[in-house]
Amino acid sequence: MGIEMVAPNRKGNKEFLELAEVTNSKSKTRKCRRRQRKMSPVQKLYETCKEVFSSGGAGVIPPADDIQRLSSVLGAIKPADVGLTPDLPYFRMTVARRTPAITYLHLYECEKYSMGIFCLPPSGILPLHNHPGMTVFSKLLFGTMHIKSYDWVADASERTLASAPEKTLASAPESAPEKTLASAPEETLASTPGKTLASANPSLVGCSLVQAPPGVRLAKVKADADFTAACDPSILYPADGGNMHCFTAVTACAVLDVLGPPYSDPDGRHCQYYIDHPFPRFPDGGVSVPEDEKDGYAWLEEREKPDDLAVVGAIYRGPRIQEN
Repeated sequence: MGIEMVAPNRKGNKEFLELAEVTNSKSKTRKCRRRQRKMSPVQKLYETCKEVFSSGGAGVIPPADDIQRLSSVLGAIKPADVGLTPDLPYFRMTVARRTPAITYLHLYECEKYSMGIFCLPPSGILPLHNHPGMTVFSKLLFGTMHIKSYDWVADASERTLASAPEKTLASAPESAPEKTLASAPEETLASTPGKTLASANPSLVGCSLVQAPPGVRLAKVKADADFTAACDPSILYPADGGNMHCFTAVTACAVLDVLGPPYSDPDGRHCQYYIDHPFPRFPDGGVSVPEDEKDGYAWLEEREKPDDLAVVGAIYRGPRIQEN
């Protein structure tokens, strides 16, 4: 009798517990849905980056579907979503410096990727630099920016006068039609550094070729144009898409960058700066480029970080990113 009385109670308790579990499960689902609905755009960007770059590394390009997904999330972000307005002090023109300082707002960084915002006042410049082994997404949040970018020309490493000893000077006068760099080594700029061939020898007036600095490399122009928000995010890859680029603020502007993976000196991902020289300035080293396409190429020379480049950090005051 007693056993019969206990059994129904246990059954009732079991049903109650099962009902409670179902209720709790539904409650958790509703809470999860509410969190998803309330997820800030920058939090969504963080979550998407975490998934897209989860198995990434230097030189690893995410799958096309992931690139499209991340680009879509980044493209939807507006200045207000990251706490920015054009009237903030970062974007004001100053007279104290010839080259305006640029402000960087750090959002997040791990070994897989980083997120940050560059704030440029009018005429602010991020000089030509590279992104070794990286896939980079850039979103112009507001303003107008001029972007000039390059990719290396395949199999065109270091090209100097010494690499083209048999190159005939097309601009040499007819009185010396057979004159070549090899046949007149004393007239090359190797023996007169810092001068043009014309100044080294009056017979070569009209030739503006100069000696190529050591380490100069040929690159092809990828972009050279003004971009105004809200344009689509730009994407560059380890060897394509304009891996070396220069940003110049036409107006005050802000750009949100996602780098996968981020710069890391210990891992060999050092930020290298460059000077770009017009293609006709140096001997072509045997590279054949049609005359009407020469504006689409340039020689890039490595340089130290420019002395007048000032990038200062500031506190990010937009919605907080919940790391998980």
